[in-house]
Amino acid sequence: MVFSSVIFLFFFLPLVLSLYFAVPFKFKNIILLIFSLIFYAWGEPRYVFLMIVSILINYGFGIWIDRAEHYEKKRIYILASAIAVNIGLLGFFKYANFAVDVMNAALHTNIQLQAIPLPIGISFYTFHALSYLIDIYRRQEQAQRNLFRLSLYITFFPQLVAGPIIRYNDVAKQLGRRVFSSVQFAEGIQRFILGLSKKMLLANPLGAVADTIFMTSANDLSTGSAWIGILAYTLQIYFDFSGYSDMAIGLGKMFGFEFKENFNYPYIAKSISEFWRRWHISLGSWFRDYVYIPLGGSRVSKWKLCRNLLVVWALTGFWHGASWTFMAWGIYYGVLIALEKFGLEKWLSRIYPFNHVLVLLLVMIGWVFFRADNFSYAADYLTAMFSSRGLEILDAQALSLLSLNWFYFAIAIVAAMPVFPKLQKLKLHPSTNILREAVALFFYIFLFVQVILYLVNSTYNPFLYFRF
Repeated sequence: MVFSSVIFLFFFLPLVLSLYFAVPFKFKNIILLIFSLIFYAWGEPRYVFLMIVSILINYGFGIWIDRAEHYEKKRIYILASAIAVNIGLLGFFKYANFAVDVMNAALHTNIQLQAIPLPIGISFYTFHALSYLIDIYRRQEQAQRNLFRLSLYITFFPQLVAGPIIRYNDVAKQLGRRVFSSVQFAEGIQRFILGLSKKMLLANPLGAVADTIFMTSANDLSTGSAWIGILAYTLQIYFDFSGYSDMAIGLGKMFGFEFKENFNYPYIAKSISEFWRRWHISLGSWFRDYVYIPLGGSRVSKWKLCRNLLVVWALTGFWHGASWTFMAWGIYYGVLIALEKFGLEKWLSRIYPFNHVLVLLLVMIGWVFFRADNFSYAADYLTAMFSSRGLEILDAQALSLLSLNWFYFAIAIVAAMPVFPKLQKLKLHPSTNILREAVALFFYIFLFVQVILYLVNSTYNPFLYFRF
C-alpha cells in the first residue's frame, strides 16, 4: 500500500510540478491540495474522508478560539474540547484495540473488538492540527480563514505519511507567499535523491538483515548474530526515517517551502540528551513546547523535573505505538535523561571519547525494546547480546550475514557520521569549482540510477513508520 504510494509519487511528480509552475500563484495551493488528497487516497482511500472531517473540525475550532479572544475561560474550554476531539480520533484508531486487550487482562473479561486498521499518518496530521490550535490559543498565530491553506498545511503530501511534524507557525507565512528560485529547486532535487537513496539503498538492505535475525527465536541466536541484528536495525531506522525526512524537505524546496531539519547525525551524540536533540527533532520539540514546558519544564524541583521527564517520555513512547514495549522504551529514555540531569551527563563529558561508545550502547539497548514485539523476546534478545549461553559467538548465520552485507554496514556507518557535510565545506581553489560541481552532478545521477534499478529489481520495501 505504502509502496504503491511511493511509486505513484515517483511517476506523477513531474506532472504536478509542471501544473504547479504553469498556473498563477493563487492556484498553486489548490494544485498541491488536490494532489495531496489524491496521493493520500491512492494509499489509503477509506480514510481520506476521516482526514477531511478532521480538517473541517479543526478549521471551525480555530476560528472559534480566535473569536473568543476576550473570554479566557471560554478559550480554555474550546481548546480543551478541540484537544479531546483530536486525541479521541487518534485514540480510537490507534489505541482502541490495545485498551480492550488491557481491560480484558485486568478485569478477566472477554470483550471482543474487531481489529481497527490504522490510518496512515494519523499521528502526524493530528499533531499538526494540535500545533495549529495551541498556537492560536497562545496568540502566537491567528486562525486561518482560508480553508484551502489550512487544508494544505495538514495534508501537504511530502510530510503527510512520515513527517517531519511541521509546526503551523513555521509555515503560516509560506502558505500565503513563497519565493521560488532555481537554486532552491536544484537543492530540493538533490535532497530528495539523497533521501530516496538512504531509504532504498541503505535502509532496505539493512532492514532485510534485521528482519532475518529478529524473526529467529532469541534463544537460538548467537551473540554475534544478536549484535549484527541490532546494529542493522539501528542503522535501518535512522536511514529509513531520516531518508523520508530528507525527501519531505527536498520536495518542500521544490515547491517553494522551507522546512526545518529533522535529523542531525544523532549517532555522534556524547549524551542521551544530545542524542534526542539530534533525533526526530520535530517530535522532540513538539513535546518540549506543548507538554514539557507547560508542566513546568526544568524550572521546578528535581523530583518534579523527574516527573515531567517521565510523563513526556512515556507519552513519546506511547505516541509511537499501542504497545507496552513502546511505553517501556519511552520510560527508559525518561529515566536516562533524568539521571543525566542528576549528574550523569557531567560524568559522561569526562570520559571522552568513550562517552560516544556508551551512548551508542544505551541507544542500541533501547532499540531492542522498540523492535521487539514483547518483553519476553526483548529480554531473551538482550541476554543473547551479552551472554553466549554456550553457543558460538560467531555462528554460521552471523558469518554468512557479515560476508553478504559488510559493504552495506561499512557505507552506512560512514554515512551516519557528518563526513559528507565536511567534504562540502572544504575550501578549494576557485578553479576547482567546476570540477566539484561536475563530481556532485555525477554523484546524484549515479544515486538516482541506482534507486531506479533497485525499484525495478526489488520487492522488499518495508515502511517502518507506517504504524506510527
